[in-house]
Amino acid sequence: MHAFDVLGDPVRRRILELLADGERAAGSVSEVIRAEFGISPPAVSQHLRVLRESGFVTARPDGTRRLYAVEAAPLQEVDIWLERFRRFWTQRLDALGTELARGRRDHRARRRPAGGSGGAANDQHTEPGSEEDQ
Repeated sequence: MHAFDVLGDPVRRRILELLADGERAAGSVSEVIRAEFGISPPAVSQHLRVLRESGFVTARPDGTRRLYAVEAAPLQEVDIWLERFRRFWTQRLDALGTELARGRRDHRARRRPAGGSGGAANDQHTEPGSEEDQ
């Protein structure tokens, strides 16, 4: 099964999100997934099996429990594949950062008093470098 076929399912993505925080018992995963998606325990087990067989998670016995954990290799392969597309959103994020900085600069300029008269009108303004500007 292709990585995006595995990741295309919202239940399996949620399971991976849960496991990203650390190893969890199958029962714990099943409890959360059943509550959020309303599916049966056998259906959750099937999703865990797909993730295990596709290499996205590992399972190890711990007494009567099975502990599941994320396996990094398939996610790294997805990240490598996505690398060629990253430029599409990186450029937009860079442009957003520039616009946010420009907006902050314009906002500070509008708050500064004209002519620096030092009167009561200045009491409601903060000086550059004050806590509000940080």
